[in-house]
Amino acid sequence: MEQFDVAIVGAGPTGLACGIELERRGLKPVLFDKGCVVNSLYNYPTNLVFFTTPELLEIGDIPMTSLNEKPGRTEALKYYRRVADHYRLNIHQYERVLGFDGSDGHFMVRTEKQCYGARKIILASGYYDIPNKLNVPGEDLDKVIHYYREAHPYYNHDVLVVGAKNSAAIAALELFWTGARVTMAIRGSGIHNNVKYWIKPNIENRIKCGEIKAYFHSTVKEIRPQDVVIQTRDGEVNITNDFVFAMTGYRPDFEFMSEHGIHLDPKTSKPITDPVTLESERAGVYLAGVIVAGTHTNEIFIENGRFHGRQIAEAIAKIIPTHAS
Repeated sequence: MEQFDVAIVGAGPTGLACGIELERRGLKPVLFDKGCVVNSLYNYPTNLVFFTTPELLEIGDIPMTSLNEKPGRTEALKYYRRVADHYRLNIHQYERVLGFDGSDGHFMVRTEKQCYGARKIILASGYYDIPNKLNVPGEDLDKVIHYYREAHPYYNHDVLVVGAKNSAAIAALELFWTGARVTMAIRGSGIHNNVKYWIKPNIENRIKCGEIKAYFHSTVKEIRPQDVVIQTRDGEVNITNDFVFAMTGYRPDFEFMSEHGIHLDPKTSKPITDPVTLESERAGVYLAGVIVAGTHTNEIFIENGRFHGRQIAEAIAKIIPTHAS
């Protein structure tokens, strides 16, 4: 069984940052991801532009360049590939971690392919891979989509977008511009106040002039092959429908965490961790990135989660001597 100092679950920007900081301290890490490198970013909309500037996405002291003031998805993917190559990180792509056993200093990590030994474990699995479900009949139909990528395939179709935050607003606009007939089901009284300032008035104007139909104070009741039933204040409404985009947000894998001895603090809804080392209540297991925030997924992004790697690596390096492997 191959042995490592640290096994990192997740090869997103935070996972990469953890690997880099461990390598810098002479330790031997391995990274696992059930998808490709920075899989969550790969699943972002094709034309996505980050709300932040390039330097705030940088890891490993490698400069990030962009043709514009703010980088796009393609530029970010290229950048993180370059960083992974530069540091020659040992990344096992498309190798899902099923679980781990053992105790601090003597863990065994089980993946879909084989088992590995590790002294420490870092969970940096993010949250974007697990969508919040609508929990309604018909949600398992092929027409229901939780990740919006691009609008072209939905030209001249009837599309329902569920949600009122950034992802829902952007999807609705791009689908409308591409020739889809767009309806929105919105639980609240309007588009969310946190929607980007250049997006919010645009989607509101499309709704106001009737180009995009919106049902406020509404919820999806049932999804059927040819239509969708939504509940409004005025009763049920049947909407002719070809595709449903459930833009209802995402969450960390709380089940995986709980199975491995990590639980949420009932007062804060955040995993119990040491604020300095980010070690969890299970000795030898550290949390990095957005999962540190628990259910408060809007508190940690790449911009601040990338620094978790340094915190954790410094703590581990004090315990495991350099080149101990």
